[in-house]
Order: sequence, then C-alpha cells, then structure tokens
Amino acid sequence: MHFKLIIAFVEDSKTDAIVEAARATGATGCTVINQARGEGIKARKTFLGLSLTSQRDVVLLLVEQHLSRHILEHIGDVGEFDAKPGTGIAIQIDVEDAVGIMHQAEELGDIVEENL
Repeated sequence: MHFKLIIAFVEDSKTDAIVEAARATGATGCTVINQARGEGIKARKTFLGLSLTSQRDVVLLLVEQHLSRHILEHIGDVGEFDAKPGTGIAIQIDVEDAVGIMHQAEELGDIVEENL
C-alpha cells in the first residue's frame, strides 16, 4: 500500500470543516498544528504595528494514494481555496515509507478495493 501526505494550510475557522470533509472522502485521521502563520502575494495589513490577520492551522493527512486526489479536491472545495484568495492551500507529496500505520492500512484495504 502506498501513501500520500496531504498538507493543508487553512484558516482556523475552517479547520473542523476541512477535517470532516477529509474523513467523509476516506481519510482515516489527521494531525492539526495550530497557530501557523503565512503570507501570500499581498503584504499583511497592520494597525499600529499589530498584524490584522486570522490564525492559520496546518492539517496533515496521511492517505492512501488511490484516495488522495479525491480527498485533496474535496477539501479544496470545502475550504473554498480556489474561490476566495487567502482562504488556504493544499498540496500532496509522495511518502516513501511509513511506520505506525498498520491499523489504518488494515481498515483502508477494503475501502481501496471498492474504489479500484
């Protein structure tokens, strides 16, 4: 079984919706890193030296490769990444090897067979 790592940088107000969307499309779990900071094309606005930006979260999802594109597209739709600038981005990268995922691999076996 091969895996992909989906990394999503999202507004903290949308984190729960993103996690629910990922689970609904086949993700078996995630890790959320709170209070990340990012900057896009436009510089941040400040007021008296204080930043006027919302908090970001980083959502890490280790998913089976056959499910990864569908999960990536669905969280992008739910997070409105392409519809509204600055709402977030998501990427996926190949995972060469992983340990500690035997329980997930057993559960994913039946799901992946249904989708092939």
